[in-house]
Amino acid sequence: MFCGDKNAAQGILFSIATICRHEKAPIVFYVLTANVDGKIEGLPYEFANTLNINVKKGNSENRAILLDISEKFQKYLPDANMSTRFTPACMLRLFADMIPEIPDKLLYLDTDVLCRKSFREFYDTDISDIEIAGVPDRYGKWFFGNILLHNYLNSGVLLMNMKNIAESGLFYKCRIMCRDKRMFMPDQSSLNLLAIKRKLPRKFNEQASIKNDTVFKHFTTFFRFFPLFHHVTVKPWDKEKMHNILGIYEFDYLFTEDFYE
Repeated sequence: MFCGDKNAAQGILFSIATICRHEKAPIVFYVLTANVDGKIEGLPYEFANTLNINVKKGNSENRAILLDISEKFQKYLPDANMSTRFTPACMLRLFADMIPEIPDKLLYLDTDVLCRKSFREFYDTDISDIEIAGVPDRYGKWFFGNILLHNYLNSGVLLMNMKNIAESGLFYKCRIMCRDKRMFMPDQSSLNLLAIKRKLPRKFNEQASIKNDTVFKHFTTFFRFFPLFHHVTVKPWDKEKMHNILGIYEFDYLFTEDFYE
């Protein structure tokens, strides 16, 4: 599952292209979007056709389903966090429990996550006794979580037990918290505070340099300390920065395949 507004289209297509390159089993891709006047412009209905053309490059049985959840989203509009630096569209994932089409087990990806290997081992992880599983946030232990346990999860790659989430009302509680309480990274913070969770190896959400065993590379903002302390943001659709700042060339095929235009 992906979530996003119209600005997420390229990231979603890039991520899907890398998944289809490495995972040949049939996959159903869910994309949640919404329109909120003056705040979010959702993905257009026609984008569903683009999605379905591209997902079938991995397996002819692959399907993509674009779901406009504007009405649901506006009922629980995260008013306290609509003006933060994080797009409100990220919070759309907290509405997955309200959608009948969503299966009991679901892999959620941010739109700046690229796949390097089959993720079958990750998806097959037993999460029957928890609600979410993921990888600790690169900086979370220093600012949010327990520095010894290092259990503050990055929410960009999450394996979710939707059956348990629906039964516990986890997403409902998170929606209320995001609506009423201003937070830094609101949806990620609420999930970490309220969820029954488990941390998994970093190869499933590598937020630093790519390693040989990296399955998903997540292009998160990071800090550099020379010559001055500053943050750096490089996204996978910015080829020049990928080369010059990160020295990453392995995803160059994304800029040459037919889907790019």
